[in-house]
Amino acid sequence: MKITSLKKRVLIWFGTVVGIILSLFSISFQYFMNQSIENNIKARLHTDTIEILTDFQESGKPPPDYELYAEEMMIFQNNRLLYNSISLTMKEIYRLLANKTIFQSYKNSDNKLSSIYILKDRDFIIIVYKINIDDKIETFEEILLFLDLLLLLLLLFTASKLIDKILSPIKNITKTASQISINNFSNIIELPQQDDELKELVSSFNKMIFRLKDGVENLDKFNNDVSHELKTPLTVIQGEIEITLRKAREPQEYHTSMQIIDYEAKQIQSIVENLLLLTKYSPQNIQKSFQKCQLDLMLLEIIDKFYIQIQEKKLNVKLKELETISIKVNKILFYSIFSNLIDNAIKYTPKEKNIYISLYSTNTHICFKIQDEGIGIESSDLSKITHRFYRVDASRNKEVKGFGLGLSIVKNSIELHKGTLQITSKINLGTTILLSL
Repeated sequence: MKITSLKKRVLIWFGTVVGIILSLFSISFQYFMNQSIENNIKARLHTDTIEILTDFQESGKPPPDYELYAEEMMIFQNNRLLYNSISLTMKEIYRLLANKTIFQSYKNSDNKLSSIYILKDRDFIIIVYKINIDDKIETFEEILLFLDLLLLLLLLFTASKLIDKILSPIKNITKTASQISINNFSNIIELPQQDDELKELVSSFNKMIFRLKDGVENLDKFNNDVSHELKTPLTVIQGEIEITLRKAREPQEYHTSMQIIDYEAKQIQSIVENLLLLTKYSPQNIQKSFQKCQLDLMLLEIIDKFYIQIQEKKLNVKLKELETISIKVNKILFYSIFSNLIDNAIKYTPKEKNIYISLYSTNTHICFKIQDEGIGIESSDLSKITHRFYRVDASRNKEVKGFGLGLSIVKNSIELHKGTLQITSKINLGTTILLSL
């Protein structure tokens, strides 16, 4: 039968271990108790035997007060029997003498303890035989067995109560976890007072609830943002198609309508590609996509790609530092990083202003720095501009188009490369972005 309860499994293991320990203790205790009793009896019989030998040697004959001794005895001198009060047959006596052991202890037919001690001194042999020794060990063994059982039950009961107390936070976690749903993250578990592993477990569980709550809220916001961003071009496409199909149009009108549809379709395609780029790579698989890349050549190629936009706004793009840097990275992500940052600098920098670009290495890092003289970013927005679909108030620059995915891609890509992103900005003075890898 499979036991699914953790408490029962712990109690079974605890009871088994404690039972084995108590059994070993009882067996050991019994063994050493028996040894102690036998040693005491042996010492006492040895003392009595010495006294008997001394008395016999002094008197030269068995005195009648031998009968006062608590033991039966037999005295030999030169193998001649001088005295015998032992209730054993001569056959048993000779068998004892043939045995080289000087002390024997055994249970008789009445299950009483009897002991024999043999002293050999020159021409004397004295055998002392004590029967029906008052032995309390058996009674003690029965009491010990009862106490072992009682102690085991007491320990199991105590362990059960302790396990209930220990498992209480875990039961609370189970109860709370069963109540958590995508619409309910309100329950948290009260922290135990003791600073132990259970408090750490409860604290971690509560933190997980908060992370799940934030994750679901971010996911809801992301879904709403995606729906919003896709809804606009889809609505334009649908409206343009409906208007175009209401009646026959001139070829030029059809051409204009198709241009609008094409533009909006490309907007949708751009959003989807950017979202895929954000989710394609993870810390677990990014390393497999790394390959040797010449960052300085890539940067020059991207700057050249924006040549027309730069010329239209008469911007001065200046390369302050450009070192030859070859490193293993994900080419797609780094191309996107450079493109997004340069594109943003061009978009948000007024005409005839400066953009400064640097690519250099220090003793510990590879750095890319881009500084513009653009419209800047409010300090309250700096912590949010790397969120997906977040855009600073569009009323400040209505001509700038975008989806709010560029800096999110940059931040995610840099973190996948175990780098850091720092953004500083001042309104109407410009923005500086520093990447360290």
